[in-house]
Amino acid sequence: QVQLQESGPGLVKPSQTLSLTCDVSGASITTLYYYWSWIRQPPGKGLEWMGHITYRGFTYYADSVKGRFTISRDNAKNTVYLQMNSLKPEDTAVYYCAAASKYTNRKDDYNYWGQGTQVTVSS
Repeated sequence: QVQLQESGPGLVKPSQTLSLTCDVSGASITTLYYYWSWIRQPPGKGLEWMGHITYRGFTYYADSVKGRFTISRDNAKNTVYLQMNSLKPEDTAVYYCAAASKYTNRKDDYNYWGQGTQVTVSS
């Protein structure tokens, strides 16, 4: 059974940097044809795909966060990371780690989800 567990600081100030961790168990993050995504849900809004890292280690980002957010991984730890720079209050959201067996940004295509972690950007 594949399980994903997000973790990270919950509160940061505007312009600061924050990193989230997604610990994966039950499958390797290098498993062929799996894509490991970060998705967020701002308060009162729908899910927003931010980007993913492929089984080969390639990364792709939504235009809204490109250049500001970075997804990386540590194969030895079986962990995926999300680094967010220059944070803004509108980045406040619940952040989810999710896995899909194909290239997608549609929530219905994801096979596995973490429970989510709250990030609040406020002075």
